[in-house]
Amino acid sequence: MQSLSNRSKVVTKKEMSFMERIYLPAIFGGMAITIKHFFKKKATINYPEVKRDFSEVYRGKHVLKRDENGAERCTACGLCAVSCPAEAITMVAGERKAGEEKLYREEKYAVTYEINMLRCIFCGLCEEACPKEAIFLTDELVPTDFKRGEFIYGKNKLVEPLDNRVDISKRQTQAVLDFKKNKLLTHNRL
Repeated sequence: MQSLSNRSKVVTKKEMSFMERIYLPAIFGGMAITIKHFFKKKATINYPEVKRDFSEVYRGKHVLKRDENGAERCTACGLCAVSCPAEAITMVAGERKAGEEKLYREEKYAVTYEINMLRCIFCGLCEEACPKEAIFLTDELVPTDFKRGEFIYGKNKLVEPLDNRVDISKRQTQAVLDFKKNKLLTHNRL
């Protein structure tokens, strides 16, 4: 049989000394490590009482934004669903009817918009792909639950309420804000 390195190692059985056979030095060494860690600062926090500090660009729960008039921004173009690597976003498009101009911004809107939070990897590609700036990831934690069905977020959980708008200014860098101000670009003419 050929070896790749042409090196071999000879293994010898070394006799254990008396101290090694009674295992006391190993036990005392383990106890010393335990006692040393006992007096160190704890790495855990008491969660409900103490809140952890998050990064400024933390990606948490999704929100579907409304425009300044209160109409939903989403036009059901499907770019967020296509860009999602986990395939967590599902939507069904529909056309608005007469009298719904205040509810939906464009002629086309998302009749159903669902995100499976168990599949979502919180990558933020959905918010980057959205041309209407309708979906954003907030700094809120997704609440826990015992039932899988509770993690399918529909429009009832995603669309921001009119009386309690969600602040997404932390998610926007200066480059994005400068891009939005440029009215020569077709994206910003609306």
